[in-house]
Amino acid sequence: MSERKYRHRGYQDGGSFERREKSRQPPARSRGDRPQGPRGRGLGAPTATVFRCRACGAKVQLVGELELSAVCRVCGADLHCCANCLHFDTASRFECRKPVAERIANKVRANSCALFAPRTVQEFASEAAAASQDPRAAFAALFKK
Repeated sequence: MSERKYRHRGYQDGGSFERREKSRQPPARSRGDRPQGPRGRGLGAPTATVFRCRACGAKVQLVGELELSAVCRVCGADLHCCANCLHFDTASRFECRKPVAERIANKVRANSCALFAPRTVQEFASEAAAASQDPRAAFAALFKK
């Protein structure tokens, strides 16, 4: 009879576990083995800074300062409001990261806050041209080489 309590393979085999772990690791690659340049999305991919309406998500073209009377061309929501501000944060005091004297009650209505800065985000820019309105041309573009 064996002295080992458990007879299955690998139990107290004298260090074979370490040898197995080393053999499972993939071989190390050098920096030169990695592909270079943009690979779709991620580091190096082209990006664009855009401002989007908080209500509907439509892109809004920013030219200079955003006027107090500006509204979204798609849904008609006010754009110069706390919900579209860079400093808007529901976890902060008065829901603003900047120190404000008094709370603005309605965050989706236009207000004349002096601290307003439009919330812009980095999005992946589309490299392909805009889709054609002609269905046949769009279908042909799917299989273009």
